[in-house]
Amino acid sequence: MTQPAIPERLRAAIAANFAAQTSFLADIVRFPSLRGNEAPLQDFLARQMAARGWRVDRFSLADVPLEGHPKASPMVDVDPAGSIQVVGTLRARDGAAGEGMIHGRGRSLIMQGHIDVVPEGPTAMWSHPPYAAHIQDGWLYGRGAHDMKSGVSAMFFAMDALKAAGLRPCADIHVQTVTEEESTGNGALATLLRGYRADAALIPEPTGGTITRAHTGTLWFRLRVAGVPVHVAVAQTGSNAIMSAYQLIQALYAHTAEANKAAAQHPWYKGIEAPIKFNPGIIRGGDWASSTPAWCEVDCRIGLLPGQDVAVVQKAVEAAVAAAARADHFMANNPPELTWHGFLADGYVLEPGSEAEAVLAAAHSSAFGGEMPARITTAVNDTRFYGLYFGIPGLCYGPKGEGAHAFDERTHLEHLQTTTLAMASFIADWCGVEEA
Repeated sequence: MTQPAIPERLRAAIAANFAAQTSFLADIVRFPSLRGNEAPLQDFLARQMAARGWRVDRFSLADVPLEGHPKASPMVDVDPAGSIQVVGTLRARDGAAGEGMIHGRGRSLIMQGHIDVVPEGPTAMWSHPPYAAHIQDGWLYGRGAHDMKSGVSAMFFAMDALKAAGLRPCADIHVQTVTEEESTGNGALATLLRGYRADAALIPEPTGGTITRAHTGTLWFRLRVAGVPVHVAVAQTGSNAIMSAYQLIQALYAHTAEANKAAAQHPWYKGIEAPIKFNPGIIRGGDWASSTPAWCEVDCRIGLLPGQDVAVVQKAVEAAVAAAARADHFMANNPPELTWHGFLADGYVLEPGSEAEAVLAAAHSSAFGGEMPARITTAVNDTRFYGLYFGIPGLCYGPKGEGAHAFDERTHLEHLQTTTLAMASFIADWCGVEEA
């Protein structure tokens, strides 16, 4: 009896397994894998990989030479030894890329997803508890469900679909779950420093079925401002560190506005309104409501465009802060401190025309029945490590959802199922398959 065509076999396998995939996604959303607390989820995923027969490598950021790499970012607030990475490898059968292949080309692949999530904020402002993995009207809700645990589930279950369809990849595949994507990117870099390489890398961030053509870079920095504490009754005799920090924030917004004027000439971002984003994201300061605050800290994020040099953008930020301080009588004599404490990330462009993108576009078309659109984003992702520094095409493509870093974050389950099919088809075409 003739076997059904491979796309039909994969579609049937994914449909049959989708209840299990949804349950798996709910399980991993229930882990509050905030920065510094990712290890329990990573241990769960390592067990899942081992149960599938993959070779498992579990290691920490302290186990690789991050400090010696020029593209590593500083980790000021977390212990690298507690930041766990996991890689599950399925090796091709010896000779599989030759006589046994029935479909595809036999090229190796990395699939990588981050499992760290951002803080959930006030839980009272969620419609459902943020780690309950609530399902309603075809959506699964929860912190990380959209960004990007849905994509992580797709990596696992695309591989499961191949096995359930009676197929085995004809090239090595590394399935990686990493940390630090939301703060430094050091998790992705660590897997490369560990020695993992492939002919392409697929990162299923929640792109809504689009390919990410370009992403901006990101810098994190911390401002610390001093003040002179006095009783508020004589506030004019002291100095308010919070208000001094506010002046610096205003100066940085003005600096960003000027940077965005220049961005209007960028080949990929000239059609994007204000693509360089500045955000004062955390503020701490003062000791007493009736005293002028003696200190204030502000954690900030600013973007940069592909092709801009990180060091040049850093110097421009430092110059903007220094100029604002010189214009203030107190700060001119008590300069603020500026510390780079996280992302030092380049932007990246996936240039059109790569064979890996063409294979993914065909897989998307087969699954969704239409052309794969491209998007340009003003956020960062991990593809830069593969494409810019290691010569590996970095494809950022994944399922649809809403609410990244917001309340009521959610992923669309039907779209996730179809995306998993597209990913399984891509694996079959890119890596080649043989009958198991």
